Amino acid sequence: MIRNINFKTVVSVSLILGLLFVLPVGADDTMSTMDLELPDFFNFDENYYTVYGGPDVSATLVGDNEYSRGDEVTLKINLMNKGVITGFKSEEDDDPVSELDQKIQQTEMGYEAQRTTAIGIVAILTSDDPNIRVKSGAQEAGTLASGEQTSDPLEFNIELSKNAPAGEYPLNLTLYYGYQENVQINGDNETDLGITNMEVGLWYAVGQQMDQVSVIVDEEADFEVTNATGELVLGEEGIIRVVYKNVGEEAVKDATVRISADDPFSTTDDQSFIGSLEPGESAEAVFKIRVDETGVAKTYAINSEIKYEDMDGHSQTSDTVKITTEVLPTGSSDSGSGVYMGVFVVLIVVVVAAMGAKKFLAKKEEDK
Repeated sequence: MIRNINFKTVVSVSLILGLLFVLPVGADDTMSTMDLELPDFFNFDENYYTVYGGPDVSATLVGDNEYSRGDEVTLKINLMNKGVITGFKSEEDDDPVSELDQKIQQTEMGYEAQRTTAIGIVAILTSDDPNIRVKSGAQEAGTLASGEQTSDPLEFNIELSKNAPAGEYPLNLTLYYGYQENVQINGDNETDLGITNMEVGLWYAVGQQMDQVSVIVDEEADFEVTNATGELVLGEEGIIRVVYKNVGEEAVKDATVRISADDPFSTTDDQSFIGSLEPGESAEAVFKIRVDETGVAKTYAINSEIKYEDMDGHSQTSDTVKITTEVLPTGSSDSGSGVYMGVFVVLIVVVVAAMGAKKFLAKKEEDK
């Protein structure tokens, strides 16, 4: 039985957690430490062992890591401490030691075994690529002894850009934690009840590790409108022709475009089949649209989407693709101009016919 133990913790756990947020980030996944100045009472003259090794915290992504561009997802990450004691060195000479020193040495080695525990782990996820945005801040993972893993995974919310090219994107996971750097034990005497007035000094340091997890943006089709022609006039029905281009990485089959005709538009022809498109290929969709006469002459954006079959035979629907088109005032269409031109032509025909008839009658008078 050990009595009268006095613990002297050189760096408290609360101080460790405070230091975690001011340390620089290391460039590799090995543990690095921040040196701490020791107080006067921590006397290494009575340090019996120097122990090597420490925490080794690794990260594993839970679940699928493949997503579509534009997704907002929650990454779940498990942490496991695989830290080991890699060796130790006795700091004592070869002279015989007393029973008190033997007891103290044994006690110190028991404390030194706790060196592999990662205390108060804090994890920070960052992205070096602007196409991936990490929306969550630092996450606390508690304390992990060697061989332990987090009971619940850490959760980080990320957002994938709608313009992110397909491919793999590594994310940096920086881990900060406290750990026991060294132990010092003193005692007055060894009795049947144990070591009397035993004093234990614990020196904590701050470690950091960097790990990586990756997310993958899947190859998929993507569409944009490259041209839109035609004329829409208030109170009239017109035709617009819209060119769609597959700007994604995957080909599509049996693609059909569907438009959403909101006020002031209406249509009984809201779908147009454009067939198969390889990456980089374009096709034209044609729609007949009527504009309500109570609308306003201006530029409108009509929503459209493409339903298609991907290369795995799965039915897919694209994001909304906008068609920009202008609505003209009443009476400004080419059809109205055609009517006026037709009237003009008829008038010319009538005049020519009248002049011809007049000449015919004049000639007939001369023949008399």
